Amino acid sequence: MGTPDFAVASLDILVKNGFNVVAVITAPDKPAGRGLQLQESAVKKYAVANNLPVLQPEKLKNPAFIEELRALKADLQVVVAFRMLPEMVWDMPSEGTINVHASLLPQYRGAAPINWAIINGEKSSGVTTFKLQHEIDTGDVLYSQEVPIREDETAGELHDALMQTGADLLLKTVQSIAAGTAKGTPQAHFEAADIKHAPKIFKETCKINWEASLDTVYNLVRGLSPYPAAWSTLQGKSMKIYKAHKEHIQPTIAPGEYETDQKTFLKIAATDGYLVLDEIQLEGKKKMNVVEFLRGYRF
Repeated sequence: MGTPDFAVASLDILVKNGFNVVAVITAPDKPAGRGLQLQESAVKKYAVANNLPVLQPEKLKNPAFIEELRALKADLQVVVAFRMLPEMVWDMPSEGTINVHASLLPQYRGAAPINWAIINGEKSSGVTTFKLQHEIDTGDVLYSQEVPIREDETAGELHDALMQTGADLLLKTVQSIAAGTAKGTPQAHFEAADIKHAPKIFKETCKINWEASLDTVYNLVRGLSPYPAAWSTLQGKSMKIYKAHKEHIQPTIAPGEYETDQKTFLKIAATDGYLVLDEIQLEGKKKMNVVEFLRGYRF
């Protein structure tokens, strides 16, 4: 059960290692783009290419879907980047349902663990496999694997690293369940005093507060790149910032004001330094590097 690219690596490793994937469950096709053409999820495209049966329920409690699911007689369900399951679904197989989550649980439970780890300036993240139970992301941990975060790493880059680590960890997990050697550890065993969460990201989350420190602003940009992207305004127009670097010089202008030579650089002041913009997208324009942007922009 999965939808985006992140889930494809996990499905692929199970197929390539000879596990009998009796069906793939993914999101219904959705209209997208200018022509609102129906788009298939990354997981569906993979499943179709590999002749795997696909189910795309609108509602997971639909009696017809529940019957289809029961008829598959799956021993185990694997969830990677899907949606919340009702108990009648996750409790169905004899071996239960396992989830691949892109954090070291119990830290960063929630919808956006990759983004929040970088936004909060963490030095490492990781992947956890666990058994599903009632509360979201709280089940017994089966395996976990730590992955370092580089100081300049973006959410997109960490996503790709964790996607492969997650697939490898899933293979180890499923093999151990098949062998009867998997042992779950309650998350209370790992509890820390400071549990950080990873809630869904909204547009307001992505707005840059220039009154913050340079590190805070820089981490927000990294943590939201390439999607959905941190944003601010430039001369009254919305501007997304995809890439930037730090300049540790005490600004001579107020936070949120900019400096530019109108040819080679554009930088914005935070409280204790400048964020030097490298790749941006102004409202109504395409994404471009700053030198290209400055060539056509008049302040």
